[in-house]
Amino acid sequence: MTKEKKNKPSKDLPLGFVDRQEKELLVRDFIISNIKEVMIKYGFQYLETPSFEYSDSIGKFLPDKERPDEGVFSFKDENKWLSLRYDLTAPLARYVAKNYLEIPKPFKRYQLGTVWRNEKPGPGRFREFLQFDADYVGTKSLQADAELCVMISEILEKCGLMKSEYTIKISSRKITEELFKKLNISDSQQKLTALRALDKIDRLGWDGVKELLGKGRKDKSGDFTKGANLKLEDIKTIEETLKKNSPETEDLVEILKTFKDYNFNNFEFDPTIIRGLEYYTGAIFEVNLKFDVTNNKGQVIQFGSIGGGGRYDNLVNNFGNYDAPATGISIGLDRLVYALMQKKEFKVKQSKPVVICVFDKNLMKDYINVQTILRKAGVSTEIYPGESKLKKQMEYADKIKSPAVILYGENEMKSGKLILRNLSSGEEKLIEIREIVNEIKKIIRSNN
Repeated sequence: MTKEKKNKPSKDLPLGFVDRQEKELLVRDFIISNIKEVMIKYGFQYLETPSFEYSDSIGKFLPDKERPDEGVFSFKDENKWLSLRYDLTAPLARYVAKNYLEIPKPFKRYQLGTVWRNEKPGPGRFREFLQFDADYVGTKSLQADAELCVMISEILEKCGLMKSEYTIKISSRKITEELFKKLNISDSQQKLTALRALDKIDRLGWDGVKELLGKGRKDKSGDFTKGANLKLEDIKTIEETLKKNSPETEDLVEILKTFKDYNFNNFEFDPTIIRGLEYYTGAIFEVNLKFDVTNNKGQVIQFGSIGGGGRYDNLVNNFGNYDAPATGISIGLDRLVYALMQKKEFKVKQSKPVVICVFDKNLMKDYINVQTILRKAGVSTEIYPGESKLKKQMEYADKIKSPAVILYGENEMKSGKLILRNLSSGEEKLIEIREIVNEIKKIIRSNN
């Protein structure tokens, strides 16, 4: 009989997912700690919602298909579809509707959580990523919209960016709505196609966008994207209107006035930003980095947007008749970390353990005694966690970037001393146990 060949599982990750190592995670923790500090200062409440929601609650589903697969990861539980949350805003709207009578109005909440998008990944753009959101629910005051921009600016600068390295772009959905009304464009699908076209101005330029506003566009691969089929004169009017550099809608005029009161000037008006086609109703903003980064292939790219937001006055109403106008802002934390780690060298504290080498397992009580002394003094320490000769133990200490090893064999124990080897300098010292804490702290300080 032939032995059946066993298929081994793949060691590769699905596209759009990534393993994150310690330094990146520590930088992310640093950013999160700064976010929380600012959020407390601005009076926001911390909230956590579940990773899964009913698919119809988060609004990303296709009613004409058996499976809700438009941008979300889903499965069927008994008779209802569940999806991993696509963002943190739709779950917030569901939470507000569920707890409408109990929460204060306005309700100011912030959340940090993983979101999942079943979309094509790109440089620094993943299918699973950590997102930060801050929202006001239950207020029409445009001071809230302005303060979100001021607040996100404070967070970025607290994380180490200079004003010249980022900008907040602002616009209003009312610009395009008034434009469509003026041009008698009322078909909702045609408007949506036009907005999707305008959202590509940064990538395609006006020439490519005008093709998408018209009959359509064929890209370099030969793929054809159907256009919005607008008239040539309407396309010209849209281009002329969006190239104006002065905000004329009432909401933007008021927000700019509030920016002036805050002495906030690190923004630019850009009527071509679109964002959140389905639910933004008023002011919209986008957070853009202004420096180049290197992607995974070593190519220099303009990183661009790391997040944004805007006013969404009708989203909570999807769950019933609730008076809950809202505005919010989101930042993709993994994208921000990816960019910041290339921009500056973060001196994050990576505590690597001192390694106590094992000469004889029968001496374990003595090793544990030394380990306890060091750990009580706040020094990261470990007894070599394996069964190998001294050479392998030293290789292990080098591999984990340990600052020092302790050599404590039978001869050292008889003398009441131990050998401390500095792995950076290679220097060895024979010292008494009572001196070990101070000597190791000297080594750690010199390494930092």
